Amino acid sequence: MSATDIETGRVRGFLFEQLDIRGAWVQLGPAWREMTAGRGYPEPVLELLGQLAVVTTLITANLKQAGRLTFQLRGDGEVSLLVMDCDEQLRLRGMARFAPGLAAGNLPALLGDGALTLSLDTVGMRQPYQSHVPLQGDTLAAVFEHYLAQSEQLPTRLWLAADRETAAGLFLQALPGAAERDADGWNRVQVLTDTVRPEELLGLGSIKLIERLFPEEDVRVFDPRPVAYHCPRDEGKIEAMLRGLGRAECEAILAEHGEIRVHDDICNQEYTFDAAAVEALFAIKRTIGP
Repeated sequence: MSATDIETGRVRGFLFEQLDIRGAWVQLGPAWREMTAGRGYPEPVLELLGQLAVVTTLITANLKQAGRLTFQLRGDGEVSLLVMDCDEQLRLRGMARFAPGLAAGNLPALLGDGALTLSLDTVGMRQPYQSHVPLQGDTLAAVFEHYLAQSEQLPTRLWLAADRETAAGLFLQALPGAAERDADGWNRVQVLTDTVRPEELLGLGSIKLIERLFPEEDVRVFDPRPVAYHCPRDEGKIEAMLRGLGRAECEAILAEHGEIRVHDDICNQEYTFDAAAVEALFAIKRTIGP
């Protein structure tokens, strides 16, 4: 696998032909750096959000229907919110909220008493499917291993790593009948994958990593899919929100501050409206309204 593949950002599935065990590898470069640019995230937050980006990419890539998947981790600790969103084209966006000056710690120490919420909006659904469960596990990988084992009823393992430059991970899942194919297969590939080091996840391409971890296994590797950061400006969304506030509220904000500033947290973008822009906004409403 070339350096260009690593830099672009890829997810690649693979299958242990003789074991009925499937896997996937993901490595995010520019998409991860674009998402976190200008955010000022401290290392503990950066690591958690990067791992969440990897997990969200892996799970979205395995969806059977086109749609948008969103994970939220909320807690009462110093990290109060982690959000990651991915669509069927593997376009990511995400953010974190945290207390200033937070100390390093494991997941329970940082998030405190919290919960994981999944929202899945697929084509043809009248409303998004939601699942809400308590956080169980000392690491993000453990939280999602437990969640996936419960929701899919299949043994699942995750290995995750993230720094300021790259976020990466491996996913393994035993398919129905794996134990009948090879009673020791699932245990064997877990033991082999447990030898992976964070720097290998972050620095090696998929083929080299698979060859390093599973030299004696028959592994079929599928074509990679690109992953990108996608969070364009959306003036229409902000304008709709201001119309929802109403003219009187908007004019009160203008009178106090001279302008209206709206910050889109998930995309880290600022929108500014002066008196003329607000007047035009509500003039349009009168023109097109009932």
